[in-house]
Amino acid sequence: MADWLHFWENNETNWHSDTITQELAEYFELFELEPGDKVFVPLCGKSLDMIYIVNQGFSVVGVEVSEFGIRQFFKENDLKYTVTKVGDFDLYSSENLEIYCGDFFSLTSKHLNNVKAVLDRKSLIALEPDLRQKYVKHLNDIISLGVRILLVTLHYPQHQMSGPPFSVDKSEVESLFSMTFETRELKSFNDIENGSKLVRAGVDYINNAAYCLRKVRM
Repeated sequence: MADWLHFWENNETNWHSDTITQELAEYFELFELEPGDKVFVPLCGKSLDMIYIVNQGFSVVGVEVSEFGIRQFFKENDLKYTVTKVGDFDLYSSENLEIYCGDFFSLTSKHLNNVKAVLDRKSLIALEPDLRQKYVKHLNDIISLGVRILLVTLHYPQHQMSGPPFSVDKSEVESLFSMTFETRELKSFNDIENGSKLVRAGVDYINNAAYCLRKVRM
C-alpha cells in the first residue's frame, strides 16, 4: 500500500473524479435499501459518491489507507468530524458517515454492522491479480448474506498498459465471485473516448462494465 500513500502525499490522484459515478445514480435503486441501512465503500479515497449516498438518506462506512486523503475529503466537503481510535484504525466520523483509516484487510464484520450494500467503483481494478483474489475473499468474509454489490470495472488489452487501473473482464468477475454471489451484468460499453490515461498509453479499446452482485452463500 506504500505506493498509494506516495500518490496521495504527492497529489498524484488522477483516479479521483470530481463527479459522482454515473452507474451509482443509474442503478442506486438496485441496492433496495431501507431507512437506517449503510453502504460500504472500500478503498474510498475522497469519492463524492459517499456524499451522494448520504444525500439519499442513507449512511456510509468507508475504508481508506491514506489519512491525507480522508482529511482532504472532509475539508473539501466542509464537513465537521471527530477522530477516535477503534482497534487498528483511526475512525473519522461525521453525520451518517464513517471512514476507517487503515488496511482494508484488517476490517472485520463488526466494522460493517448494518451494511446492506457495497459500492466498488475503483477498488477491484486498482489491485493486481493476486490481490484481487484476496480482496474478494476478504470482502465475502466481512459482509452478510443478501448484501448487494454494485461493481464497476474496465477491460482493455493489459499487455498495452501495466496498470493501475488494471483490466478486469467479465470472465474474471464471474470467476472471482461465482462461488458465493449471484452475478448479473448490468451494462457493457466501449468508452475509449473517456479513458484519457489509457488512450495516452496506446490501448486499442476500453470496455466499461457494471455488475449487480448479491451474496447468496457463505
